[in-house]
Amino acid sequence: MMSAARNFMSDNSRQRDEENLKEDSPTSKRAKLEGRFPLTRWELAAAVSVFLLFSTGLFSIFFTMPAAEYSKIKLPRSVSDLRVLKDHLGSYANDYQARFILGYCSTYIFMQTFMIPGTIFMSLLAGALFGVIRGLLLVVFNATAGASSCYFLSKLIGRPIINWLWPERLRFFQAEIAKRREKLLNYMLFLRITPTLPNTFINLASPIVDIPFHVFFFATLLGLIPASYITVRAGLALGDLKSVKDLYDFKTLAVLFLIGFVSMAPTILKRKRTYE
Repeated sequence: MMSAARNFMSDNSRQRDEENLKEDSPTSKRAKLEGRFPLTRWELAAAVSVFLLFSTGLFSIFFTMPAAEYSKIKLPRSVSDLRVLKDHLGSYANDYQARFILGYCSTYIFMQTFMIPGTIFMSLLAGALFGVIRGLLLVVFNATAGASSCYFLSKLIGRPIINWLWPERLRFFQAEIAKRREKLLNYMLFLRITPTLPNTFINLASPIVDIPFHVFFFATLLGLIPASYITVRAGLALGDLKSVKDLYDFKTLAVLFLIGFVSMAPTILKRKRTYE
């Protein structure tokens, strides 16, 4: 009986050793890694290459700009940071307007392409430095260009990332798009105008759910105007702004949703006629 027990323990020990060897094998490690990180080596290499290409272009622009006190210039993360930045950049933006706008646009598009938080502060800065009309044109141009870059980047490597981060939301979005194929531009306008879905998610998910680029582009270009106008206009009065949350109070959100529902009116009317 003791011999049988020893054999049983020996078999269990061998089985555990084999399982440990399997877990330590390169194949097992690769499977675990793929379970945690969604990109393959080639997709990761493509993403890094695109990031380095954009980064090189951005740094090249900044290195050729006139000298400034760079120690005082940083990406703002709060309204107080933004006030300090505006004070330091006011005269510089006036003295080197064309070069400053090039640097501003490059930074905004870079942040929007790679989903770096803080573009709302860049929009406020545009209003503070350039006024409502020029600031609005700059913000809408940069937001559309950055969203378009993000769209094509997602087309290249986005599917595994968005399936990894937001699988449920992606399935919901795909179902909604499938139901609204005939009036897709109206629905995309509604999403852009209202805060129903985050813009980052829309940029990433649109090529995955087969939204044509021309629909994505025009919905972004037109749909971002109302919210951009609110943000740029608020930039004129940075002294009165305590927090970014103050930008979108109940009244502002109600206006945005009203504009959004107006953009959906053709779709709603068509459905009503169909049921009649």
